[in-house]
Amino acid sequence: MGNFALSTLASIFAIMNPIANVPIFLALTANQSQTEKRILARRSTLIAFFIVLFFAVFGQIILKILGITLNAFRIAGGILLFFIAFNLLQGKTSKVHDPNQDEHEESMVKEDLAIVPLATPILAGPGTITTVMVLSGGYSSIFTGTLIVILATLAVLVVTFFLFYHALWVQKHLPQTTINLITRMMGLLLTVIAVQMAATGLSGLFPILR
Repeated sequence: MGNFALSTLASIFAIMNPIANVPIFLALTANQSQTEKRILARRSTLIAFFIVLFFAVFGQIILKILGITLNAFRIAGGILLFFIAFNLLQGKTSKVHDPNQDEHEESMVKEDLAIVPLATPILAGPGTITTVMVLSGGYSSIFTGTLIVILATLAVLVVTFFLFYHALWVQKHLPQTTINLITRMMGLLLTVIAVQMAATGLSGLFPILR
């Protein structure tokens, strides 16, 4: 259980990448006051938690309804995470988690930054949802696995909230080069996780590969 918990925590931290999201948070909230920034930090992390909670709890049910096996989902998830990791290795934000210009402008007009794009897709985007669904169903006990995933997500989002809440201080004391280095490290870790996820799915679908 300990190894699974550590692996889960590392996986969710890598895919959410809280430190690298600080500059994005500051860019999106550039016209907001310090008080408004902190309100957005609290709301976005709380909403992201409930999004992840939903898919962690009901993810396996959704897969069964759609007739999708966990192993097939692992392969698809591994491919998705690999492309996200590839961008992170280059010190870039993933297109999956980073809103495009149209989405950015629309969110600014609607003033719903806490929901879109902060909660989703930046924090609880496709990569995060895929990761928690695979992890919650990958442990011997689905209940225990889901509980560990939820607690790990909560821990990462607490760190994210702290970083967003003190975003200006973090930006002042953490150079962009350091953030880029951390992003690449997260990308490397996520690449390994993606390959392992896909490999597990392949061996599950095709036992002859074991």
